Amino acid sequence: MRTKKNEAIRFIDLFCGIGGFRFAAEQVFSKYGLSSKCVFSSDIDPYAREAYKANFGEYPSGDITQVNENNIPDHDILFAGFPCQPFSIIGNGKGFDDTRGTLFFDIARVLAAKKPKAFILENVKRLIGHNKGKTLRKILHVLRDELGYTVYYKSLNALDYGLPQKRERVIIVGFYQPMVFQFPPKQKNFASLSDILEKDVDEKYFASDYIREKRWADHTPAASPSIWHENKAGHISSYPFSCALRAGASYNYLLVDGERRLTPREMLRLQGFPDTFKMAVTESQTRKQAGNAVPVNIVRAVFESFLPILLDDMNKVNLYPKDSTYQLALAHILREHNDRYQQSPSLANG
Repeated sequence: MRTKKNEAIRFIDLFCGIGGFRFAAEQVFSKYGLSSKCVFSSDIDPYAREAYKANFGEYPSGDITQVNENNIPDHDILFAGFPCQPFSIIGNGKGFDDTRGTLFFDIARVLAAKKPKAFILENVKRLIGHNKGKTLRKILHVLRDELGYTVYYKSLNALDYGLPQKRERVIIVGFYQPMVFQFPPKQKNFASLSDILEKDVDEKYFASDYIREKRWADHTPAASPSIWHENKAGHISSYPFSCALRAGASYNYLLVDGERRLTPREMLRLQGFPDTFKMAVTESQTRKQAGNAVPVNIVRAVFESFLPILLDDMNKVNLYPKDSTYQLALAHILREHNDRYQQSPSLANG
């Protein structure tokens, strides 16, 4: 854990994918004029690493299970979006060791070795009920009781944070000592699909005449533009937003106005990635990456609630001198933070 004054806030980006956490964090740091540095990133997918390098100029490490946690640089914040996996010997009372063989174990061993001040983790909504809740209970036990973090969790929907996509994700936030945290209040509106959809789209994205005619015969939309969703039973529905993007979904799972598939750029926009994002791999890989990504807007909203607590603690332990940029940023963030919660006084925690 870092102790010197005036250094950048250091973070690591595990299971980094195409950088959803990093885009969100750097947007917040930039907003408040704070210096930051990503000191380590990792992802097992070589195509994701290529995309990450194209956008951040750094090629992430590969398989985290092969990385010695003691070789990871010291950092203040750990970010990780990890897969939902069962624990093979869950319930045997071995705590930390019960998680061996899962990728959460690799997060836990880094936290144990490097002791960052805080972390934000992301997982799919089904983590809450996975294995009748035992998986989440084990994760919380390790984070709270064995590693000593104060932990909050909540399921958040991208629709509530400005994105026209119904995508629910569990966010787990932890601090190295007892701190009071509130998840961000919901926003009233989300972006219009008109702001997401491209105007001139190549014919290759259009579904076949057969599929289009069948969809229109089965469904009449209530809004336009809309994204049509076909479930596994073949039922068609449409909304002025997208259902959750899925990496392994049928190519015709979502159709714009019942006519065409989403372009890779549209999928990235639905996840909150800026148009400056460089698509460095094939279209099929970019679609997969967008389907796997964390919604940038969710992370950004959580991080804006999270950062004032972290900076306030750093201020109390005198990491920054009283006339520093961090003091000015802290005052700015705290004002916004207080304004944001005037209409949402209750705490949300797990």
